[in-house]
Amino acid sequence: MHAATVVDSPLLTDGSVDAVAVQVAPAREGDDALQPRTGTPQAAARYGVDLAELAERAGLTGAAGEAFTVHLPQPVGSSVVLPWAGLPPRIVLVGVGDETPTALRRAGAALARATRGLRRVAATVGAQTHHAASGAAEAARAVAEGYLLASYSTPRTGSAPSAETPGELVLLGRDGAAVAAAVDAARIATTATWLVRDLANTPSSVKNPAWMADRARRLASRAGLEVEVLGPRELAAGGFGGILAVGAGSASTPRLVRVSYTPPAADGRHVVVVGKGITYDTGGLSIKPREAMVPMKTDMAGAAVALATVLGAAEAGVRHRVTAVLPLAENHVGGASYRPGDVLRLYGGTTVEIANTDAEGRLVLGDGLAWADATLEPDVLVDVATLTGAATLGLGKQHAALYGTDEAVVAGLLAAAERTGELAWHMPLVDDYDEAVLSSVADLRHVPVDRAIGGGSITAALFLRRFVGDRAWAHLDIAGPGRAPADKHEVTEGATGYGARLLLDWLARLA
Repeated sequence: MHAATVVDSPLLTDGSVDAVAVQVAPAREGDDALQPRTGTPQAAARYGVDLAELAERAGLTGAAGEAFTVHLPQPVGSSVVLPWAGLPPRIVLVGVGDETPTALRRAGAALARATRGLRRVAATVGAQTHHAASGAAEAARAVAEGYLLASYSTPRTGSAPSAETPGELVLLGRDGAAVAAAVDAARIATTATWLVRDLANTPSSVKNPAWMADRARRLASRAGLEVEVLGPRELAAGGFGGILAVGAGSASTPRLVRVSYTPPAADGRHVVVVGKGITYDTGGLSIKPREAMVPMKTDMAGAAVALATVLGAAEAGVRHRVTAVLPLAENHVGGASYRPGDVLRLYGGTTVEIANTDAEGRLVLGDGLAWADATLEPDVLVDVATLTGAATLGLGKQHAALYGTDEAVVAGLLAAAERTGELAWHMPLVDDYDEAVLSSVADLRHVPVDRAIGGGSITAALFLRRFVGDRAWAHLDIAGPGRAPADKHEVTEGATGYGARLLLDWLARLA
């Protein structure tokens, strides 16, 4: 990942900066002139250029996410000296909107896309003379996060080179320990998001459960974390009937991975994050339509979020113990595939009647949650999964569906969602719908028999609740925001990495 640094003096004349970015805000009510912000008048004076006139000519409104690059001409002949001689040859005018963290993330993202391929970009974006220390830190973090998140390019496996990415971002006009710490936190959070994107975007011809388990082991070992991997024999001996059934139709055998971080002064809480890890999902015998299979390499995004969260928590040095549990399987079609009508016995003995093999995620999560409850002694259980299409029907593509049994945990996650821009909506665990997950031939039915109840995301959450015991528990259904059809602001096409920044922010503030 490329870096973001902070300086309190403008490093513009040493030849290492390819562009300088300055900020403009929308006109005040009753006025039609864009509002310059800190650094813009100074740059205009230094360059001898009317930047306000250039912005108006470009049709800028100052909205967050706008960016316009001015390429300054070079002189003809050695005797001509232009006002900007020795200065960076590009000026990027960036809209900052209302200057909230969301607007500044969008401004940072727009800057990243406008300067892709440059080595070093110096920016006054987000620098305001009226900011207190906390506001300056918050603004710097937002700009750095937006810039780094939008810098991501999906790794290529062909002969053509990967797309160029921006170089170092230098945030001008800022100093102090709080700002430096905020920018470092942005780096940790975006590194976690990049990891989720990389793992989820990896083709399933490469990525199977064994590959994911190996990647988790390597990354965790490099970070000095404890790792445990259960293979098919251990899963069978332990009674993980859900993971084994889902993976039975594939030539790639399932795994369960545990990665644990313990802080030096383990006086906090123990948080376990369980992530759905379906490395490819055909739907099994209840096979998906062709179009629905195309993005299914990202169906293990929940497991990637869990792994990135524990790694990020360790790097950030959070005060809580954090454990990631990754139940990994490939839901394929084969002679050993599990079938609608089968009854499975999940970890701990709960029996489940199968109605639809394309609802496999809740089965592997059921095993993972029950195992975590029984063996890891968590204070808080969180699961993350691209679980139901129903969540996207109700909330669209930008909000996750959030369920939970503990008001404080839910409130903390919602606040973190608002701060990070990884939005979530609190959904109800409707007790009257609980009958939908009951079976006449087993303890539970994993897909409702009564279609009149509806609420597919809710009934999936109610099913999962049966496996968490009395633990404080939250469930994030990220089927909507976990994938994106195109780049937009800090979100990139394909796997978005949604959830890693949210959980790291929540863990940093968890009491």
